[in-house]
Amino acid sequence: MFSLKILIVEDDSVSALLLQRALEKNNHDIIGIADSGEKALDILENNIADIVMMDINLAGELDGIKTTEIVNEKYDIPVVYLSASSDAETLNKVVGTNPSAYVIKPFNIRELNMVIELAIFKDRKEKELQKLNNELEEKVRQRTADLHEANKELTKSLEKEREINELKSRIVLNVSHGFKTPLTSILSSAQLLQIYAEKDHPFKVKIAKHATKIENSVRALNNLLTSVLFFGKADADKMVFKPKKMFLGAFVKEVLDTVKAGIENNVTIKTTLGNLPKTITSDYDLLYQVFENLLSNSVKYSKEGQSVSFQLDFEDNHLKATFTDHGIGIPPKEQSKLFDRFFRAHNVGIIEGSGLGLSIVKKCVEVLKGEITFESVENKGTTFYVSIPVN
Repeated sequence: MFSLKILIVEDDSVSALLLQRALEKNNHDIIGIADSGEKALDILENNIADIVMMDINLAGELDGIKTTEIVNEKYDIPVVYLSASSDAETLNKVVGTNPSAYVIKPFNIRELNMVIELAIFKDRKEKELQKLNNELEEKVRQRTADLHEANKELTKSLEKEREINELKSRIVLNVSHGFKTPLTSILSSAQLLQIYAEKDHPFKVKIAKHATKIENSVRALNNLLTSVLFFGKADADKMVFKPKKMFLGAFVKEVLDTVKAGIENNVTIKTTLGNLPKTITSDYDLLYQVFENLLSNSVKYSKEGQSVSFQLDFEDNHLKATFTDHGIGIPPKEQSKLFDRFFRAHNVGIIEGSGLGLSIVKKCVEVLKGEITFESVENKGTTFYVSIPVN
């Protein structure tokens, strides 16, 4: 057994001497013998002890239990109680001081050595556990501090991102609005040129041709600006659902007239209208974006001279529209990206487009609380299904 420095606290000199001899026989170093709690504390003030053998009943103001409480608080040394009593009252008193062991007098040497060894082992394990707990608490404290700091940085970054997004939205809206006015003037001038070209003029054909090009280019640029303005509002969370009563027939006619006016590939539109109500209540602008974009895409991505189908029905207070073309279709690997901003499939070739149309459609359908799905086979065509609740 390893050698220990032991303090004996025993008010019976004979018992103290017997205990000292028993401990020294096992190579332990007795740093002192005290017959009172006060003397025991004096000895510990100037000497280092590994363990204290403490009699419960001591002379003086401090009994063994009170002395142990002070030793625990001030020195954190394991204490083994020595007592001739094992009654319940005594045991209850000593339990509160968390003793390392309890030895009943008279004791035998073998039992005493085992108790001391277990007391030291228990004390070391408790201190190791306490050390680990302290290290864990420190790590938790440090991680908590790091997390708090990271949250502060994240909050700053999010706030900065919000400010940048607001600035971006303002710039986009202001610039786009700034372009709208001159584009309107250019479009008016192009239309006037076409009117003038109808009269006898040596360059009549050329004027009409270039005026048409200007008009088509302006309309394309105007559509792009409209899309940018749309997403500027969406990013700024300024898109709101504004339902109002509208004439469904007039709405459909406007969509068809607009799309037909922009057809350049001799595609025809076959329209099938079901039993539709005269009026509905919905957001006209959002609904127009959905129908005009989907029908325009059906025409644009069809081949020369083909036809597209536009079918509109009314069921269970829902407008249900189907847009079918027999054009280039969408490659299977790219269909998951179809509604992403600025996405254009690799097979569109030289067909003009910004890649914003279907993103706008998706956003509008969401605001309208509707649903949109599609089926597509490359080189065979695409069908979009839209269902939108209306009152």
